[in-house]
Amino acid sequence: MMDLIERLFELPPRQRVMVLVGGMAVVFFVYAYFLFWPRSAEIAEKEHQVEQLTAERARKAALVANLARTREEVARLDGDLKRAIAQLPDTKEIPDLLSTISSLAREAGLEIIQFKQRPEQYQEFYAAVPVDILVRGAYHQVASFFDQVGRMARIVNVTDVSMKSPQRPQGDSVPLDTSCAAVTFRFLDEAERERLAKQREQEKGAKP
Repeated sequence: MMDLIERLFELPPRQRVMVLVGGMAVVFFVYAYFLFWPRSAEIAEKEHQVEQLTAERARKAALVANLARTREEVARLDGDLKRAIAQLPDTKEIPDLLSTISSLAREAGLEIIQFKQRPEQYQEFYAAVPVDILVRGAYHQVASFFDQVGRMARIVNVTDVSMKSPQRPQGDSVPLDTSCAAVTFRFLDEAERERLAKQREQEKGAKP
């Protein structure tokens, strides 16, 4: 090794520089070929893998976030639907609902003179179910009856209230005949909506 170095110093300066540069080039080539280039390809592969994993993680994180929001939205809609269904009975529940209204009148101490259901009034998604009511009793009994109806979970509108024909006082109260219209509502099922849609189309076609 020392002999090689001595020979290097004995060379002319120009040749000495060329040998040094050539040696450095060989060393760089050996480093690049055996160490840097293989590592560079491995590093590039790892970087690509990291990018893919980062993108996949972001995608799944977004899905999880959207899933949570979707579940919240579905839960909210379920709640709204349940509340709507609780307020608007279906066809099967109408008789029970009307029976409940009649019972509330009796519990308030009223005498039922008339309790008559009128034909339903159809809208696009629901039907109004009007009932003509005529009761006899004191004012405070009528007020109690209306208050109990207003507290029902179902939607029941009381309209066209009229009080007349006061009777002979009974104690501190004066019996009155009170007439009103109690209107509740119910959902139309799919078959009813289709039937009404066809009926409306026929009525439009029949018009000149």
